[in-house]
Amino acid sequence: MAQMNISLPDGLKTWAEYRVSEGRYASTSDYIRDLIRRDEEEAKDLAWLQAEIDKGLASPRLEGDARDHLREIMRKNRRAA
Repeated sequence: MAQMNISLPDGLKTWAEYRVSEGRYASTSDYIRDLIRRDEEEAKDLAWLQAEIDKGLASPRLEGDARDHLREIMRKNRRAA
């Protein structure tokens, strides 16, 4: 496993040690690894969401009432189920 040394202000160091003392993490390194994993997952989720938004913005606009289109989609889905 690779090593990385970081410097933290006293307040963040105290917070990390507190989180470890709660028993959820075995060490401050474990806590930091969990934070990085969560950040990575969030970045992937946000990238997926942005891609879906971009697809929606690039799709053709529908004419008429959106509720009518939604009802039609729901009817088709009920028939397919």
